[in-house]
Amino acid sequence: MIVEQLVEKAMRKAQAAQAVVRQTESTEVKFEKDRLKATQTSQRTQIELKVIVDGRIGSSSGTDPEDLDGIVARALETAPFGREATFAFPSPQECPQVKVYDERVVGASTAEMVAIGEEIVARVNDYNADILIDAGIGKDSGRIDLANSAGTTLTSKDTDFGAEVEGVLVRGTDVLYTEHAMGGKQRDLDHGAFAQEIIHYFRLAENLAPMESGDLPVILTPAAAAILLLPLYLGLDGKNVLLGSSPLADSQGRRIADSRFSLVDDPLVDFAAGSSPFDGEGVPRKRTPLIEQGVVANFLYDLDTASRAGAQPSGHGPNRRPTNLLIAPGDTSYEEMVKSIGRGLLVHEVLGLGQGNAISGDFSVNVQLGYKIENGEIVGRVKDVMLAGNIYDALQDIAAIGDTPQWRVGYFSGAFPYIQLGKLSVVAG
Repeated sequence: MIVEQLVEKAMRKAQAAQAVVRQTESTEVKFEKDRLKATQTSQRTQIELKVIVDGRIGSSSGTDPEDLDGIVARALETAPFGREATFAFPSPQECPQVKVYDERVVGASTAEMVAIGEEIVARVNDYNADILIDAGIGKDSGRIDLANSAGTTLTSKDTDFGAEVEGVLVRGTDVLYTEHAMGGKQRDLDHGAFAQEIIHYFRLAENLAPMESGDLPVILTPAAAAILLLPLYLGLDGKNVLLGSSPLADSQGRRIADSRFSLVDDPLVDFAAGSSPFDGEGVPRKRTPLIEQGVVANFLYDLDTASRAGAQPSGHGPNRRPTNLLIAPGDTSYEEMVKSIGRGLLVHEVLGLGQGNAISGDFSVNVQLGYKIENGEIVGRVKDVMLAGNIYDALQDIAAIGDTPQWRVGYFSGAFPYIQLGKLSVVAG
């Protein structure tokens, strides 16, 4: 295998080496303004090599399997300028069993993918022909091979199948835009339900409702969970903890949220978008509790940050990215949340997340798609509204957590319930 050849070549001068090769075949069907625009199939190979020479880390990457000598040479050249190596590549370990490959994805034809896109467009147009749909239906099948000088050799095949849809409705000077994505590692996309979700949020937006500024109760839909998750991810990133830039650096074992709030990273959910048996460094994946009943439980570590922090790697690869984030469900229905609010806001999508001082937990974002709640009912879509606050304050002020998590894919993949926050600052333009 290529990975073993790379390790063998690198070890002629290096004291340790690790190689990863990812081969992927992708097919995508694109729709633009309700019409099929393009179909394309592509293949790609990504090669990564990391070496340790005289106690320092060198690395290189490439896409040409015929350029193994060049990849090795470039990695060796960077080593004298690299970070000091405080870790060893992992020795052979048993990886957990998780289902990440579906032969039905490989067998899905382009014609079938076109038909899925056409049905989504048709269903939305049946509701309102003025809504213009851009959509992408995609499938991937791939294989990852990893080998290192400690004797570890790993191979995994996986698949992905999903859809992304953007809808735009223009009414005079009013432009309504929304986007949705669904997918996973098996071919089980319910495109009918997907279309109905898109229609649902357009239907709620049929009327415009004036919004008043104030400190108001806010319900976050599962799609809006990123408002909470981005600062938490940055705070739980082992590198930020190690550098002391995370507000959670000294918080392990300390309560930072309402006791009803628990967050787990679980890469072992069969066919979930972020699942895999091992990470990009050859560390076996495992279920990692991050927040347990409001208390910080663990951080996300790769080999390097774990060794420098005196901790164990959590199986989150060289970028310490979450896999499948799961927010524990509560005992309140979405309908009960809405009925409990005299005046408030339902937030589905925001713009500008992460542009402020996200790592501190402070945020100020524009509400791209949100709805006014009045006397226990959603009365219409709001415009020119901003949402501001601090995530860590908001987590202490949770009023209710929904009883039915929904699987989402995007910047963060996982299962998220509706979350009702006691108060956030709502600023109406």
